[in-house]
Amino acid sequence: MHRILIVDDDRETCRFMAELLTRPDREVLTATQADDALDRVQSDAFDLLVSDINLNARQSGLDVLKAFKSSNPEGQVLLISGFGTLDTAIAAVRAGAFDYISKPFNIAQVKETVDRALAQAATTANSHAARREAGPPELIGRTAGMLEVYKQIARAADSGVPVLITGESGTGKELVARAIHANSPRSSRPFVAINCGAIPDTLLESELFGHTRGSFTGAVNDTKGLFEQAHGGTIFLDEVGEMPPALQVKLLRTLEDGEVRPVGAARSVRIDARVIAATNADLEQAISDQKFRQDLYYRLGVIVIRMPPLRDRPADIALLVERFLQNANDRAGRRVELAEDALAALAAHDWPGNVRELENTVERLVLFSRGSRLELADLPAALRHGRATLETRLFTDLPSLDELERRYLVHVLEAVGGNRTRAAEVMGIDRRTFYRMAERFGVDLKD
Repeated sequence: MHRILIVDDDRETCRFMAELLTRPDREVLTATQADDALDRVQSDAFDLLVSDINLNARQSGLDVLKAFKSSNPEGQVLLISGFGTLDTAIAAVRAGAFDYISKPFNIAQVKETVDRALAQAATTANSHAARREAGPPELIGRTAGMLEVYKQIARAADSGVPVLITGESGTGKELVARAIHANSPRSSRPFVAINCGAIPDTLLESELFGHTRGSFTGAVNDTKGLFEQAHGGTIFLDEVGEMPPALQVKLLRTLEDGEVRPVGAARSVRIDARVIAATNADLEQAISDQKFRQDLYYRLGVIVIRMPPLRDRPADIALLVERFLQNANDRAGRRVELAEDALAALAAHDWPGNVRELENTVERLVLFSRGSRLELADLPAALRHGRATLETRLFTDLPSLDELERRYLVHVLEAVGGNRTRAAEVMGIDRRTFYRMAERFGVDLKD
């Protein structure tokens, strides 16, 4: 799915360009204010920026271009000006524009230029695929939300303070924890993980802090807890929101003192383990409900990383499917491909189970595939329905090509002050064809 941002201070021009460039495989957004455009290009990922140079604001289209290229280095820019001059063309190219055209423009030229720009963006993205996907180990994505996660991982890796990772189940919180550890000075030391919600309360304390021989029935030996096992490295406390209140107090003490006391021991043991915690729960609500300690929340969340749900980054689905398909093929010892309409259906789904659900779905599709190619019909009914819903949404109320051409003819006529000869030149057609078009579309050419 290509993402395009159109920037023009004229709302009608934005609407016209959006209708002109919209296709099922494109998401087209618009901005009529320079400040809004700057915010969008700095906080979101786009494949193409189409912007007027003169935005009737303190910032120009060149300013938006520079901000866009800074945040979207693989993207392309098409600049448009109503006052085409050599100077502005040179400035646009020097600033990194893919192409530059002047108003009033030829509709066929715009469409062809946009197609070339998107093809160039795809080529550039493919050439940087390894760098784009590399990021932290096993994390995949290039949308704004994931790029922000990468930045926070980099900052957290250089620090030794506790980190709290929040997000829905299946978003990849443990992968983030492992990425922080792998890029930190502790990478050569142990990474120890535990799901606090999967272990009975009576055993969780022993698992975390260890126990001495005879401290409870079945404790036949002194046993080190996970904190001691992670000495010098990192301990990952998944679903920390499920930890019982009594253990929350002991965890807080460990974070403050750097010591643990095994169950049944008379003395504490000094430990050096970096703590990374994760939760899919709303801890602030849990604090209000007196189910989670506020002081522990602040102690764990020195750095907070929020994982975006997959429904908020659909542009990453194709990248994820490609990786999961490759992994599933390797495990199954076969080569199964995915048809474009099947991939589009996967991209249209909400994925309440997030990345984990998508991975399991791809694995299942490969495992039960009957041939070497997965078609739309091979997908579960719920996924096929999502594709149908997307197509309905894309095509509802879209104008016909004839209507777009009629609007453009009127637009050009207005732009050239009703000069029919000049209008025909701008549209790249002779006067006879121009008159036939006007007659076909019912456009009144008043003398």
